[in-house]
Amino acid sequence: MTTPPTWVVLPTYDEAENVERMLAALMAVFDANGIDGHVLVVDDGSPDGTADLAAAVAAAEPRVRVLRRNAKEGIGPAYRAGFRVALDAGAQRIAEMDCDFSHDPAALPSLLAAAGDADLVLGSRYVPGGGVTRWGLVRRAVSRGGCIYARVVLGIPVNDLTGGFKVFRREVLEAIPLDDVAAAGYGFQVEMTYRALLLGFRVVEVPITFSERELGRSKMSRRIVLEAATLVPRLRRTLGRARSGAPEPAAAAGDPGRGVVGDQ
Repeated sequence: MTTPPTWVVLPTYDEAENVERMLAALMAVFDANGIDGHVLVVDDGSPDGTADLAAAVAAAEPRVRVLRRNAKEGIGPAYRAGFRVALDAGAQRIAEMDCDFSHDPAALPSLLAAAGDADLVLGSRYVPGGGVTRWGLVRRAVSRGGCIYARVVLGIPVNDLTGGFKVFRREVLEAIPLDDVAAAGYGFQVEMTYRALLLGFRVVEVPITFSERELGRSKMSRRIVLEAATLVPRLRRTLGRARSGAPEPAAAAGDPGRGVVGDQ
């Protein structure tokens, strides 16, 4: 498998237990699959030394870079900063994923393969073949309910709107005004996909299995859930205006043009 230059943007905060293992796993995936890959660790001032550990890896591995930020601002600002670095470096495919192994690095090649004829590929827990492990009933209900809520309010045929394992073509990130993306928490995932759809880009979902982290602490909080819940209707009111008066994008899988595609 030969890919265009691909950058994985990896936001971190207190991931000292995971970052070296994740970087080693990604290097192995790149090597085994012929991926022209690089990893950018975007660290928001982790007090546990995550950035220093990543920098030590980068000193010996030219495919790894570290972007140090001064304070914890959320994944939205971290991703925006990382996207700009990757675009400036010439990335043609930009992937985003978590550092805690909830996203399996071994699934990255399947997302990159789907990006051969899609503009944005979503690693989806909620299409046939996808799933979640090591979650309780409440966490499952919150996640699944949040995706259904966003899908219904925004009126788009996407099953997993809150997932954070994605691959963008550079054209998508160049078209989205990153400075205008408001969400700081996991609502960022909803907003980026919605903006891509409104711009007419072709989006597909590829099944993945999400696994709850084994090491470290989850960053999920009630505040993050509330931000995402209030963001969705605001997106519909503001960005959705751009959709009014324009033809609805085609939802048929196999549509060769750019538009909305449902499950793959």
